[in-house]
Amino acid sequence: MSILVDTPGTTVAQRIAQALPRLSRSHRQVADYVLEHPLQVATLPIDELAAAVGVSVATANRFARALDFDGYATFRAELVRGFEPLVAPVERMRGNLERPSTVSEVFATALDESRRNIEATRQTLDYAACEAAVERIGKARSIYIGGFGASAWLAGLLQHGLDGSCNDVRLLSGVSGVTHAARTLMHAGPQDVFIGLTFPRYLTDTISLAQIARSQGCSVIALTDRPSSPLAPLADVALYCQTETSYRPNCETSVLALIEALTSAVSLRAPDPVQSAGRILQAVRPWLHGANGLPRINGTGNGAAALPHTSDAPAPSGAGSKKKKASR
Repeated sequence: MSILVDTPGTTVAQRIAQALPRLSRSHRQVADYVLEHPLQVATLPIDELAAAVGVSVATANRFARALDFDGYATFRAELVRGFEPLVAPVERMRGNLERPSTVSEVFATALDESRRNIEATRQTLDYAACEAAVERIGKARSIYIGGFGASAWLAGLLQHGLDGSCNDVRLLSGVSGVTHAARTLMHAGPQDVFIGLTFPRYLTDTISLAQIARSQGCSVIALTDRPSSPLAPLADVALYCQTETSYRPNCETSVLALIEALTSAVSLRAPDPVQSAGRILQAVRPWLHGANGLPRINGTGNGAAALPHTSDAPAPSGAGSKKKKASR
């Protein structure tokens, strides 16, 4: 049996270590499970713990008393202490499931939460920080974006939004893993920007990459939820987003809204946003449904200009032969 030290839940681990000589065989079985899965146990009611370990509910309760707790509820409360940000979404979900809701009520609640989070983000946003973020991104030689877990999808949308306005935007979350991301950051320097995205439950990958970026002299921009986030102290500029929700760990709608606001501001600050938009349109034109008749766009400073239309459709049968005869 391994004993946890210097981690959330240490008090429980220490009590287990002290009580170990007098624990019964079934109590040791529970202790092993608690030490192996402290975070999971912190979210389990007593009957689910008993079922997971393979003991009775009475045995699980006596185990808690053997550690000098009043009962299982007190034991679990002590185990949760320090894990609150991690277990809070699970506890919220458990509470919601205990209150019967119709599908329409869930839809209405989720949409209302998104609206409230976006409004709370707008109300508390530091616009000086927004200005500083846009300026650093606009001046950057290269932009590195780090986000993992659910934030990886948001990081991809941020890269997509910046790609049309910035010369070199690199998404660090990919199939190659975080070690390759760390190697990529070793090429970064003071002319570059690292943008990290992390929300509860915070992932150490993003924090570690931010630390590497700082050590390389990069500017660090954080998109996170609060000043107590582990990413915030590493950032030169932090943009905070309200993400509270009843049904998921975070409300990602509000984060996406912040990303869209940021990328819109960067785009409008670009040297020639209309020309950039035109180049992107021309690049994706072959894949746009019904775009065969879309005017081609030249690269002049005047923006867009229409060239004579050349249809991609085949000529009607016989048209080519008639043209050849007429030219003889």
